[in-house]
Amino acid sequence: MSQATNTRQIILDTETTGMNQGSGPHYLGHRIIEIGAVEVINRRLTGRTYHQYINPQMPIDEEAIGVHGITDERVMNEPLFEQIADEFIAFIDGAELVAHNAPFDVGFMDLEFSMLNRGEIKTANLCKVTDSLDLAKRLFPGQKNNLDALCKRYGIDNSHRTLHGALLDAEILADVYLLMTGGQTKLNWSEQGGGDQELSIRRIDSNRSPLKVVSATEQELVEHQQRLKVFADKHGCLWEQG
Repeated sequence: MSQATNTRQIILDTETTGMNQGSGPHYLGHRIIEIGAVEVINRRLTGRTYHQYINPQMPIDEEAIGVHGITDERVMNEPLFEQIADEFIAFIDGAELVAHNAPFDVGFMDLEFSMLNRGEIKTANLCKVTDSLDLAKRLFPGQKNNLDALCKRYGIDNSHRTLHGALLDAEILADVYLLMTGGQTKLNWSEQGGGDQELSIRRIDSNRSPLKVVSATEQELVEHQQRLKVFADKHGCLWEQG
């Protein structure tokens, strides 16, 4: 059997100058002011991230500032999107892009790409796009499925999240998404009142030393087989049969 190719995913979040909904704030001329993304390969966080503040060349709505805390002064000296576009595209190109309410983020990204005047660049042509909000709605129909609600459901500590931030939200979403797609969602204890079970997630340092594997010696294996035989003779258990 041939070895499967690596599955590379980019878990992404953006912050923007406006929060209006309707047909989409990107249609109202709002811009991206922060991008945060983390890399996952074969369901493991690699430690690689992309994080960038961007000068939108327009005022940030007060409503949006109340959500993410990013002011005009904070981004006035940051690069324009066109100055960081190549690095950002290189980071996401060829991966599966996962975002919570992906049409929102992708809509803004496509607007920024269109303003580069480099021909037609679309997120969907660079990446496979997965909406983790759509996945959550299928798993938990009729329930709250924002990031805070999912953190509570899966026992992920997000108490340090007082304001939205693109990189922090991307890191939290990575934890949530890996749990949503890891076969644990059928427990669903928080809505069914089924006991005091708690599920939590802990990141493992990607730069950690390899785990030491200790194998039995030949003598230990012989003694183990002898012990099994004694037990089988006494209790009639056929331990050595496949």
